[in-house]
Amino acid sequence: MRAPLPPLAATRAFEAAARHGSFTKAADELGMTQAAVSYQIKILEDRVGSPLFLRNARGVALTDAGGRFARKAGESLELLRDAFAEAKGEADDTLVISSTPTFATNFLAQSLGCFQIDHPSIAVRVEVTDALTDFASEDVDVAVRSGLERVWRGLTCDLLLPAVFTPMLSPKLAETIGGVHKPADLLKLPIIEPSDPSWTLWFAAAGLPDAKLRERAGPQFGAQVLEANAAIAGLGVGILTPAFYQDAVAQGQLCQPFDLACDDGQRYWLVYPENRRNASKIRAFRSWILGKVADLVSEGQEAIPGSPGT
Repeated sequence: MRAPLPPLAATRAFEAAARHGSFTKAADELGMTQAAVSYQIKILEDRVGSPLFLRNARGVALTDAGGRFARKAGESLELLRDAFAEAKGEADDTLVISSTPTFATNFLAQSLGCFQIDHPSIAVRVEVTDALTDFASEDVDVAVRSGLERVWRGLTCDLLLPAVFTPMLSPKLAETIGGVHKPADLLKLPIIEPSDPSWTLWFAAAGLPDAKLRERAGPQFGAQVLEANAAIAGLGVGILTPAFYQDAVAQGQLCQPFDLACDDGQRYWLVYPENRRNASKIRAFRSWILGKVADLVSEGQEAIPGSPGT
């Protein structure tokens, strides 16, 4: 005999409260009173036979049983919502991506056309921001975040690529000093964002731990995509992630004088709510982007850096 299903209204109230970590916010989302949300959750707890939330003066927190149920309940409601929309012929065919500026400019803007060709029924909207996405309150399906190797609670995190870094510059700028033949030659040129800790790490790895970069003046842009544009314009040497600038190297706009690239643990991640990992448009995008970045990293490893010393 199959186990009985939980009441849908109570499950919706529970899932919203678990996602927000608050009965009050769940009530606001569902158009209910806080007392009504609490009552619906009590119905579930009576049927489960154990508490799903711990209630205290500071708010509520999921119990172990509540955490297990929350993951399954959220996923099930999303699948039910998608199935109902498809049955009505109103499937949500817009994928909203929140991305950091550098990844959006140097990867998504150049590659999303391929995704659209492969998935013509899915429209794409990209929102460019450095701010972390609140999936509970924002209309966002997936986000690209950069950070150390860690797990964001309640989110599935797929590794895209490591944010390694190395000096890159305009070949014309390199020619002004007769070419860049050794790391010390870079110190003869303007350095973009000399206070960036990545510079200190790279020069130390290159055998120049006393480069004294913090004593230098240099332009500050705050975003790698802007630093790259400045480097292309010949304003100085940028410390960049080479995988993003293969086209610029191929076109002669930038060169990478040394194979040495450093890794401080920063990574780019594709993140999305655990309970939405089976949504068809998210699964389609995840499969596509993981394959695309794998090709990007592979091509970057095989590429020969442009030589400014010739």
